[in-house]
Amino acid sequence: MTRGLRLGAFALAFGAMTGAHAQDSADFYKGKTITVVVGIEQGTGFDLYGRALARHMPRHLPGAPTMIVSNMPGASGLIAFNWLANVAPKDGTVFATASFSVPFEPMFGNEAARFKGPQFGWVGNMDSGVSVCVARPDSGVTQWTDVFQKELTVGAAGRAGPISQAPRALMELSGAKLKLIEGYVGTASVKLAIERGELQGICGISLSTVRSQWSDVLQSGLVKMMLQLGPKADPELKGVPHVFEFARGDEERQVYNLIFGPQGLGRSFAAPPGTPADRLKVLRDAFTATMKDPRFLEDAEKAKLDIAPQTGEEVQAFVEALYASPPDVIARARKVLGR
Repeated sequence: MTRGLRLGAFALAFGAMTGAHAQDSADFYKGKTITVVVGIEQGTGFDLYGRALARHMPRHLPGAPTMIVSNMPGASGLIAFNWLANVAPKDGTVFATASFSVPFEPMFGNEAARFKGPQFGWVGNMDSGVSVCVARPDSGVTQWTDVFQKELTVGAAGRAGPISQAPRALMELSGAKLKLIEGYVGTASVKLAIERGELQGICGISLSTVRSQWSDVLQSGLVKMMLQLGPKADPELKGVPHVFEFARGDEERQVYNLIFGPQGLGRSFAAPPGTPADRLKVLRDAFTATMKDPRFLEDAEKAKLDIAPQTGEEVQAFVEALYASPPDVIARARKVLGR
């Protein structure tokens, strides 16, 4: 057989395999229901993003399956990710989202986390943005440097969440005078507490949530953005300092990056460990296609949802890179977070 004939035969065989794969996926997903588990309470940014995805992603899946959202709140999503890793079906019919700090809880020494972040099959990220600290100006904190002289009372849920980890890290690393009150269900509950005057602010909340669910208190002047948190600054937040500006030396900057870097995984979704590679690819491809879908983008704009997506492969690489951080940096981060 000549080289040309061999290549032609290979192309036909590959095409047949690809067609068979597409047919197998269509046969599997036809009539199925895919569940998007949101590990945070209803009415929060995570919930709104999950529901927006569920409205549009089925159009890009073979077999036109149904997609529903199920909330499983608790410990900022740690409960949901424990369930995802150890109980959920591993057949491509379930994936979940939680606070961006949760996948790194095992690395930070949380013994309640029964999983490893890189073992999940990452489907994609809807918003690779930053998080912020906001405060009531009537607290006496009108700019971030005020917290080095005046105490600010901030609210949080459980220790696994970013709105608890961010203030702990800021207190330990920079000497910020924050009084942390934990036990709230999520950011929606903290918002109500700030409106009632029982809290003065919050740290580690996604910018997209502030721009959407918190737009009323932001526009009214009840709260003001004081600090950016994340792997890099948002150029649109002019006049709002970035946390790296307060890092003292390269080693401390590495710790800041390990603790605040995950903020860039703002709205990420993961499938259970052991999900078949071909079905994970189907989910990733459908997710990526949804992020470019004009109907989805129009829906997101109406809901004031920031969309800055990453593919599943990009999220997977980011999680693996943070888990590969130097042991001494991880140890310092654990100490900072009280682990």
